[in-house]
Amino acid sequence: MSTPRTTAPAPAPVRQSAHRVASRALGWLRRHCELGSLPPGTTAELAHPDSVYKPLGETALAASLVLREGVATAQERKIARELLDFAWWELRGGDMFYERQLRYVMMTDPLELYTHFVRAGYRHERLDTLLEHLAGLVPVDAVEHVPNRRLAIANASRLAGIDRGIDWDRLIGATWLGNTPEPWVIDWMTGYSVTHAVFHITDWGARPEHLPQHIEDYLQLWLPVWLDVWREVQEWDLFAELMIVGSCLREPYRDPALWEELASVQHEDGLLPRDGKEVEGDAARIFLDHHHPTIVAAVAGTLALSRASGR
Repeated sequence: MSTPRTTAPAPAPVRQSAHRVASRALGWLRRHCELGSLPPGTTAELAHPDSVYKPLGETALAASLVLREGVATAQERKIARELLDFAWWELRGGDMFYERQLRYVMMTDPLELYTHFVRAGYRHERLDTLLEHLAGLVPVDAVEHVPNRRLAIANASRLAGIDRGIDWDRLIGATWLGNTPEPWVIDWMTGYSVTHAVFHITDWGARPEHLPQHIEDYLQLWLPVWLDVWREVQEWDLFAELMIVGSCLREPYRDPALWEELASVQHEDGLLPRDGKEVEGDAARIFLDHHHPTIVAAVAGTLALSRASGR
């Protein structure tokens, strides 16, 4: 068994800024989590799954990574567990995932969101049995997902302990990033595809050694350029996702000036704005518009703090 790779600790400014970003974002998510409650009478049909259902899974993602990395304070770990318990309760202890997967066999969101809870120790026995059964059906693998989505399913299966005989090289080679195209042709949507390909290949930074060397080299060269582009246009959600990519590399990219800028853009209450526009509207509107970037801030800060501490 190989020992986990460690890196030299980063300069103190990186650790301080990353911790500040993560801690404030986590606090904002905890104080406003009830704005993300499922409406009464919500069923597994979910006419608009991105409105509340998916954000509950994203909350679980951020909280599970706080617990996994082990660099948070005792209070921050308590908040992370409270967020997980809240989301698990809203999803009826996993029954929502089970009912949705049973009704819509080829949908993958139950598996993908469930495994964020699995990472933190939550299990649903009937869903585990159902997922294991479905993994052996031809239609499940025949669904026509875009390449980075296939990586998401592969990583979720890995976390759930489902053996699907995954050919990671083939999946990675089918993505935009896997082909290392001319970097100047990247656009906004492809930027998100790039970040998520890295997230799923490395399981959000837990397996940086799984990133093929040619992709590592490509990102080491061009990630700083892309960060500068989206910093300049103030697309803070994508900027923060690219900062996560920096923490998923074998040799993490950690520019103290960029971390200080991200911390300065974040509001004092912990909210990270989606972009450079004014944060406007009532509490519900603000939560809807800025929940995702604040989730990204919590993840980015957590992983950067962990890697900067030499983990």
